[in-house]
Amino acid sequence: MKVVFIILGMLVGLYVLLCAVLYFKQEKLLFFPSRLPVDYRFRFPGSFEERWFKMADGTRLHGLLFHAPHSKGLVFYLHGNGGDVSSWAEAAPVYTRLGYDVFFLDYRGYGKSEGRISSQAQLPGDVQTVYQQLLPEYPESRTVVLGYSVGTGLATWLAAQQHPKLLILQAPYFSMRDLAARLYPFVPGFLVRYPLPTNELIGKVKAPVVLFHGDRDEVIYHQSSLRLKALLKPTDRLVLLPGAGHNGMTDNPMYQRELATLL
Repeated sequence: MKVVFIILGMLVGLYVLLCAVLYFKQEKLLFFPSRLPVDYRFRFPGSFEERWFKMADGTRLHGLLFHAPHSKGLVFYLHGNGGDVSSWAEAAPVYTRLGYDVFFLDYRGYGKSEGRISSQAQLPGDVQTVYQQLLPEYPESRTVVLGYSVGTGLATWLAAQQHPKLLILQAPYFSMRDLAARLYPFVPGFLVRYPLPTNELIGKVKAPVVLFHGDRDEVIYHQSSLRLKALLKPTDRLVLLPGAGHNGMTDNPMYQRELATLL
């Protein structure tokens, strides 16, 4: 009997240790940035420029702004949890061909952006600061907010605070706590320090909302979008992409056809 209690004690200790690692090392499990030297030279076709933005704490964030001939407005693009704008900005021609400038922001610690992500509070504050600094050039009546994967929670938050023309979400999650519960059912929800509650925010978005999700998404289960659809306005839409996974959605022919109709 004593051996049983010892084994149980060891298992409880290991569980507590695992939960502590998940709590304090959460950034390494959720964010996978790649860094770029400040003098890195981007090589993309078409017209683009680098932009820098100072946050309230002095941290500078970096992004790329691509220009379309006779621009109709701006796509404000919030990318996923890996890489940096040197790879994400390869999607720029999809939007510039439709007559929209497109801006790709690197979060703290991504690409050339300074600092590092250490709390959820930083993310929406940074995103809104950059968005508002672009308003003199791109009024909200001509601005589309677009989020991909992890960026969908931030895009939803931003659209709920501001008044963009349109919100597009690619592979959104119901909430990060919901996704964590599905991937790690043994982890209590209160340990998730980045809850990113899309479900609590999407009903506050006054702009039209369009969700895109691959029905073979292996990272964010597509039923997340089905559950979010129930929270949308009657005029909002969900487009399921048959056979599509999590990555490469921008190149999906059905996505591009729907996008051309929207923009």
